[in-house]
Amino acid sequence: MPTIALVDDDRNILTSVSMALEAEGYHVQTYTDGAAALAGLGANPPDVAVFDIKMPRMDGMELLRRLRQKSDMPVIFLTSKDDEIDELFGLKMGADDYIKKPFSQRLLVERVKAVLRRAQNTKGEAATGGETEAAAVLERGKLLLDPDRHACTWGGEAVVLTVTEFLILQSLAQRPGYVKSRDSLMDAAYDDQVYVDDRTIDSHIKRLRKKFKEVDKEFDAIETLYGVGYRYREA
Repeated sequence: MPTIALVDDDRNILTSVSMALEAEGYHVQTYTDGAAALAGLGANPPDVAVFDIKMPRMDGMELLRRLRQKSDMPVIFLTSKDDEIDELFGLKMGADDYIKKPFSQRLLVERVKAVLRRAQNTKGEAATGGETEAAAVLERGKLLLDPDRHACTWGGEAVVLTVTEFLILQSLAQRPGYVKSRDSLMDAAYDDQVYVDDRTIDSHIKRLRKKFKEVDKEFDAIETLYGVGYRYREA
């Protein structure tokens, strides 16, 4: 039974969303502020965390920043209708998805399902036909991606990626030199029922580059072709 963590200072949202998720068979953890959530999520990591940006004691941005220092758990942000800057900043920090308030409970449940499916895919749970673990490992120059372990290294150095970042990078690295449009990367990283715009993919690419540059200042394997898309360049 997957566990979903909800973090929001609006108790009505916590109650209604909890009921919707529990009706789908999920176990739900709830927190009313970021500080309590940080302690709780560290002690009992969920399969997916959903939290609001604007909260007392510790807002969602700070909560995400601290979580990303030690965890790659999938995170979905809840944002106010006009918080476009917050959405993009949240994605750059490592959020996997976002939903604008007000939202329908059905939409949130579907987004949670989509993120869970993506997380399972990166662990190789969707593999069939007797594929071996070794066959699932992708090596491209200094890059090594191991979907079964959700592990990524660059020149032997570990690079911690979110589910969405891992899937985007995997899609690019599978065919070095070939251009992937933003639509193609959306299809690789997001469920068919989930719509995201171009800026979302751009934000994830920027986040990927930043993470790799932290272990290799000369990293330039992800190329931008303006007006076309992105490609992986194998050294």
